[in-house]
Amino acid sequence: MRNEVIFHESKKYMPGGVNSPVRSYKNTGMTPPIIKSGKGAIIVDEEGKAYVDFVLAWGPMLLGHSDKDVVKAIKETSESAIAFGAPTELELMMAKFLCKNLENIEMVRMVNSGTEATMSAIKLARGYTKKSKIVKFAGCYHGHFDGFLIEAGSGVLTNGIPGSLGVPEESIKNTLIANYNDKESIKEIFNTYGDDIAGVIIEPVAGNMGVIKAEDEFMNLLRELCDEYKALLIFDEVMSGFRVSFEGAQKLFKVKPDLITYAKIMGGGLPCGAYGGKREIMEWLSPVGGVYQAGTMSGNPIVMAAGLATLNKIKNNKEEYYNKIEELGKLLEDGMKEIAKEKSIPLTINRCGGMMTIFFTELENVKKYEDVKTCDEEIFKKYFKHMISRGINIPPSQYEALFLSVAHTEEDINKFLEAFKEFNI
Repeated sequence: MRNEVIFHESKKYMPGGVNSPVRSYKNTGMTPPIIKSGKGAIIVDEEGKAYVDFVLAWGPMLLGHSDKDVVKAIKETSESAIAFGAPTELELMMAKFLCKNLENIEMVRMVNSGTEATMSAIKLARGYTKKSKIVKFAGCYHGHFDGFLIEAGSGVLTNGIPGSLGVPEESIKNTLIANYNDKESIKEIFNTYGDDIAGVIIEPVAGNMGVIKAEDEFMNLLRELCDEYKALLIFDEVMSGFRVSFEGAQKLFKVKPDLITYAKIMGGGLPCGAYGGKREIMEWLSPVGGVYQAGTMSGNPIVMAAGLATLNKIKNNKEEYYNKIEELGKLLEDGMKEIAKEKSIPLTINRCGGMMTIFFTELENVKKYEDVKTCDEEIFKKYFKHMISRGINIPPSQYEALFLSVAHTEEDINKFLEAFKEFNI
């Protein structure tokens, strides 16, 4: 009962008992496990129950929980540096790593979260182009910045909220909504508003309406339209960066973005974010240019140390790591499909590397937001409760991705599949 006691007490001091809505399990009718520890692919709650973790802090823990090299970097750095609000060599090392190892990144600015990265990139796009309107896609979630909270995925979709209270109409009047993977939709928007569009922001591999990859022709069209109307193309790689490949989702396309945002994996599990791109654009940021953005904790030395330990380890083992994750992902995907067919469970699986979503729908292909909304949430709730009762920690939302780490094993995948075999709709 300790989980329930702690959660009940938390509700007295935190709205809904949580610091991020989806953690509340509100849509499932369950009390969330209160997590006490994690090592590798296993997390343990306050009652001592262990779970194979396929949430991984919503993606960052590519190396698994409490990786020894990341922990060592945090400990060693914290002995002499916690926070300065001043330049450090560690932030230079992180900036050089990103610029040297990622395509289309010539300069970078550190921030503290994915939301801060995306909202800052939008401000920079507006300042650089001197235009106001931004295009986003229905179902894509770019954080809780006012201008993004319409037709968003993630917890907004999970909890059935069309937007958010507290967002004035004037805050969203310059946000235009297009349909993901719909060429006619984006053409129409540019035909109508093209001269006023500062930029287009997209998750090249969406993860917050479930995993959906942008189609090549669609992405090529975005680049063409942005070039024609002198707008910036912004890739939100907060989730996909370093996850679908070492170079991120941009490696999957021939298209080159103007700006890219990162977070999650690059912080090694600590609060971190960044946005970067072409030098000529980035130099519009203060103190060089006139676009102001600041942050006391940006480039924090402990965060930079954890991030560098994570990214260097991934880089030095990238072939082994990404091959392993791909093999485990395929094993899980194929196994789920086979079991679902045997048990007549309607599902479609979308996977990109170590990101995967099981959509409970009769549709054979899920390619856009409208497809996602055909999912049977009641089946998902039964599935979620069943899996977590058997020690499999998955996202408590039909509209999120589950993740794999290098710490997962074939045994962990088999445990997932054995649990799913026992599931009945």
